[in-house]
Amino acid sequence: MIAKMINNFLDTDIGYSFKKSKIAISSTVVFLIIVFASLLAGIVAPYNPFDPASISLMDAFTPPIWVEGGDINFILGTDQQGRDMLSTMIYGSRISLTVGFASIIFAMILGVSLGVTSGYLGGRYEIVVMRFTDVQLTIPSILMALLVDGIARGFISKSLHNDMAIYVLIIAIGISEWPQFARVTRAATLVEKNKEYILASKIIGLSNLVIMFKHILPNILRPVLVIATIGLSQAIITESTLSFLGVGFPPTNPSLGTLIRFGNNFLFSGEWWITFFPAIFLVVLALSINLLGDWMRDALNPKLKSR
Repeated sequence: MIAKMINNFLDTDIGYSFKKSKIAISSTVVFLIIVFASLLAGIVAPYNPFDPASISLMDAFTPPIWVEGGDINFILGTDQQGRDMLSTMIYGSRISLTVGFASIIFAMILGVSLGVTSGYLGGRYEIVVMRFTDVQLTIPSILMALLVDGIARGFISKSLHNDMAIYVLIIAIGISEWPQFARVTRAATLVEKNKEYILASKIIGLSNLVIMFKHILPNILRPVLVIATIGLSQAIITESTLSFLGVGFPPTNPSLGTLIRFGNNFLFSGEWWITFFPAIFLVVLALSINLLGDWMRDALNPKLKSR
């Protein structure tokens, strides 16, 4: 069934564009490898970095295998706790990807809902929504995420901070990313709502809710998908930045940003690999998503196709 779906996709115009783009294919392969490795971390990772039985402080600060003093059991070396770097990066990427996907879905649902409804209904509701959007767009995403994170943690008991960290991050990043979805979907809705099929839907008595989300929304999904793809990269980087600043995941359950923060403490003492490899891993992950988003933007834009 999956093979049939892939063949059907490759037979479309977008699929043909995908087959012609080496960058799109390469970035997709890299992204899928990282995603499947994180999903199958328990099988793919050489060790479980969260299992105390598999960690020994005697192995701490072991350099990569090609550096003098390296150990064949730890290809990329170990961190300050003796955890295998390759394993911690695989497990850490699972956390970063989870937050990235969840937060961008939250932002997409919120932004698309506000954008479609404000564009279709208009009036004071549209003015209020767009003014909120304009105000938030003047604030950098990372600062908005820090603000929401700080407010949320102020209402949560300190004993629950670690357990609620993932939910706080998802909400904080999602709230910082929704304005892009709202502006694009509002503009697209303003174009669609004056077309004949919408006027016909009104004549036959369909409700505004049905018209907005059953007829208009499917026709404006292309730009939404492009923003979501590029926004996923931004969400992962934002999560890593928050974790690097110490307001993200706890040390016992580190994401890529947390790993980079810990490694940074040992950067100038010679243990460069503790921060270098997670940073490179994050760059490769974000770059593969951005390149895939650039291809989607070009493939889904009819004006660019005709050039």
